[in-house]
Order: sequence, then structure tokens, then C-alpha cells
Amino acid sequence: MRIRTPALAALSTLSLATAALADIEVRDAYARSSGPSAMAGAAFMTLVNTGDDDDRLIDVRSGVAKRAELHTHIAGDDGVMKMRRVGDGFAVPAGGEHNLARGGDHVMFMGLTTAFEQGMTFPVTLVFEKAGEMTIDVPVDLERQDPMDHGAMDHSKTAPSH
Repeated sequence: MRIRTPALAALSTLSLATAALADIEVRDAYARSSGPSAMAGAAFMTLVNTGDDDDRLIDVRSGVAKRAELHTHIAGDDGVMKMRRVGDGFAVPAGGEHNLARGGDHVMFMGLTTAFEQGMTFPVTLVFEKAGEMTIDVPVDLERQDPMDHGAMDHSKTAPSH
């Protein structure tokens, strides 16, 4: 009986972790860097919580860089946007989602160990407070345009100046 009890406990724990993990979905993940010699890159995605309990992305790991951190952009006292590490992670509300997007919350890779090349993929482990660890493959997309990037916006229909 003693041998079976720890095994059953471990199996129960694994079942609960797997059930919780199924409540988090990752959609439209991609990564980019500023060029082949860049020492840093970032990943963006939408985290969807299909469960009944709030969760939180608390950590991230990847062998593609010496350090991987959760970051956001914050307006400084001078009004200039600056990237900052987020120590307490990102909330993913029950039945809701949290977007990691350019110009906002994102995964930051510092000290890239390999150059990001168009079309390559690499594993990233997302660590959630309740759902546990989830490893996903993130494709590199250096060609994707950010709709908020002024270079990608259509200015042909701007209002005339007075």
C-alpha cells in the first residue's frame, strides 16, 4: 500500500496540473528582433484563459537567450516610453485574455544566443501561477507589420489642415 499511495498522489497531482494547463491557450505567437546582429528580441502573443479561475503568467524561459523576462512599456517622468521588467507577471482573467503586443506587455529576450531568422521557430516555456508550465514553439516573423506603426498606416485619407 505504501508504494501505491505516493504513486496515486503523484498521478492525481499530474491530472490536476494537466486540467489546469488546458485552461490556458496561446494564440498568434510570434517573435522578432531588429536585425541579424541584434542582441535582443521579443515575443508577442495572446493568452486566453478558458477556465473559471483567474491565472497569471509569472515567468518565461528559453534557450534562445541568456535571459528571458516579462516586460512592459511605461511612460517615464519625461513622457518617453521605457521598457521595464514586470516582476509580478501578467494577469489572465477567467474567461478572458491578455495580449502581449508591440508597444505594450511582451516577452523580452536579452543576450540572444542565436540570430532570429525569418521562419525559424524556437521553444519558449511559459510559467503560470496556477496552470503551471507550458512549452510552445514560437515562430520568428521579421516581416509582420505592427498596425500601430506609423510606417504601416495609410495616411492618404488624413483631414486637410486649416
